[in-house]
Amino acid sequence: MDPTGGCPHAANAALLTRGAVAPVVLPGEVPAMAVLGHEALREFLGHPDVAKGAEHFTALREGRIPDGWPLKTFATVRGMTTADGADHRRLRSLVSKVFTARRVEALRPGIERLTEELLDGLADAAGTDSGRGGAVDLRARFALPLPMSVISELLGVDAEFRDRLHVLSTQLVSTDIGPEEAMAANREMVAVLGAVVASRRARPGDDLTSALIAVRAEDGTAADHGADTDVDADAGARADTPTSGDRSDRLSESELIGTLLLMIIAGHETTLNLITNAVRALCAHRDQLELLLEGRADWADAVEETLRWDSPVSYFPFRYPTRDLTVDGTLIPRGTPVLAGYSAAGRDPSVHGPDAGRFDLARRPSSAMTRHLSLGHGVHYCLGAPLARMETTIALRQLFTRFPGLKVAVTEEELPRQRSFVGNGVRELPVVLG
Repeated sequence: MDPTGGCPHAANAALLTRGAVAPVVLPGEVPAMAVLGHEALREFLGHPDVAKGAEHFTALREGRIPDGWPLKTFATVRGMTTADGADHRRLRSLVSKVFTARRVEALRPGIERLTEELLDGLADAAGTDSGRGGAVDLRARFALPLPMSVISELLGVDAEFRDRLHVLSTQLVSTDIGPEEAMAANREMVAVLGAVVASRRARPGDDLTSALIAVRAEDGTAADHGADTDVDADAGARADTPTSGDRSDRLSESELIGTLLLMIIAGHETTLNLITNAVRALCAHRDQLELLLEGRADWADAVEETLRWDSPVSYFPFRYPTRDLTVDGTLIPRGTPVLAGYSAAGRDPSVHGPDAGRFDLARRPSSAMTRHLSLGHGVHYCLGAPLARMETTIALRQLFTRFPGLKVAVTEEELPRQRSFVGNGVRELPVVLG
């Protein structure tokens, strides 16, 4: 895997010609596997003998993964994405109350207002009001602050913490980062989230962080503020993880910090990439944009086709077979770290046809099983998927309705890519509003 990231699609296509499952080498010469065919990935994500808990990661358990390994946090952070069975159900149930269909729909008016305000700022920044019409970074001024503001409001993250949390999130998902920088980012992320928790303890509100703190207070464990909060600790020894004898809603301090970390990253990085990838796709396919502007296609179709065609997450770490497992004819040994190849599966011609590489809003999957997998599958399906879809649909509709002549100001090759094979997106998106 190229730690510097870049556009994944050419490499994905080459891998897919060799099979749906491929051996790969992670940074630090760590052997792994990637599942990148659509059907193979769907099977693997839902397989009962595949786990998320880092205690199943053989190399980590045996001490062969050093501190500062750029992907270690993905394995060791304590939260829904690294929990299995009853622990996963417990953590997911605590968080899911924020993402009910009713609560997400109630956010719509606020998201629409925020989108309009950000577009006003975008216009001012571009100088359109004075007729200058200069280029402006759509990512920094629109695609980033929209989901970051929404997830921060849901979590109760004060404005003073948000910019730093984004910078640290970017560092934590980077696969092209040195050990010292990785560990420093990890420590600072824990410290900043600790400050967020302290703020909500002092001033509780109607937000998820306050609700999770209240769960700990009810259980008599809210006083251990600094206990065991290193998200990069060896997850093989989870001393503070609740056991079957504990209350079903008990939440440890490390789980509280880990849950906030995961929700901050997933709650804004994924949607940020989805918005920017959709804007790039529509600007590059003006015929498809015209269908939307003329009402002959729905903006929700643009979101779904972007999720398939240019997934906001390329290769997501990690899952581990709990026994030797054969997927699509390829053996994946027990305890091997496996990447979920979402960007590759979205363009798998064996499922999406010989034109899988074409961006087409009229595309219709033949069944639910052939729909894209970019938001996951099975018990770990993305909890925030309805919110991400709503935010992106509103963002695209209002952006292009207001600026139908919007164009990307540079060529696709000139756009700086994220330095990660996990996230799939660009670091800047200069546009001319028109």
